Formats: sequence, C-alpha cells, structure tokens
Amino acid sequence: MVISKISTTVNSDIKKVWNVVTDFENYLWRSDLSGCKIIERGKSFAEYTPSGYETIFTITEFKPFERFELIIENSNISGRFTGVFTENENGGTVIEFTEEAKAKKVILNLILKIYLKKQQKRYLRDLERALEF
Repeated sequence: MVISKISTTVNSDIKKVWNVVTDFENYLWRSDLSGCKIIERGKSFAEYTPSGYETIFTITEFKPFERFELIIENSNISGRFTGVFTENENGGTVIEFTEEAKAKKVILNLILKIYLKKQQKRYLRDLERALEF
C-alpha cells in the first residue's frame, strides 16, 4: 500500500472550499477531467480523464466542512481517499488530502507514489485557481 499526503492553506472560507471540492458534478475547474457522472447521489460517482479512463468513487464518510472519505477503484488501483478541512484563525482553510492506494499490476507499484503525488499537486493548483473566482 502506498500512502501520499499533501497539505496546504488556501485563502478562502471553509464553506466555499468545501462546496467546490465536494460538488462532484461541477468538475470543469479540474484540468485532469473530461467528465463526471453521479452513479448514486450521495453515495458514488465516476470521474473520466480526457482519454476516457474511468475511476469509481464510493463515499464512505461525509461530514460537511470537516471531512470526507472515498473508496477509489479503477482497473489499475484500489484504495482510499481522505480529505480533512480545518478553518484557520485568518478565515482561510487548511486542507489535508491523503490517498492510500494499491496497484493492481505489479509494474505500477514502481511509479504509484510519484503518480499520486503529481495528481495531488495538480489538483491543488486547479483548486487554488478555482477559488480565485
């Protein structure tokens, strides 16, 4: 199992950050996606890369403005995502994302940690741009 954790502070209200991150139907701010489909509202959704690759997410915990957890599943990996949100004293938001994943193909184990870290950094860059508007 590979674990990748990333944390940052954004200069936005926790409610705004939470709403952008957890609005799974509004994905246009994300440069890594070409689509998103709600499978069962409040329970599961699918994300699609620009090449059409599908990843299924199942929501296992959802505490508004605080924490959410997802099970991640696609043909290459399975794992868990945890997002923790904390309001700081300046009205900003501290975000901590942790991904725990296991590659389904042995060769992918060699690059999985690098891939997860790269995806997390891209996600945070996109999120910071989305919060500017």
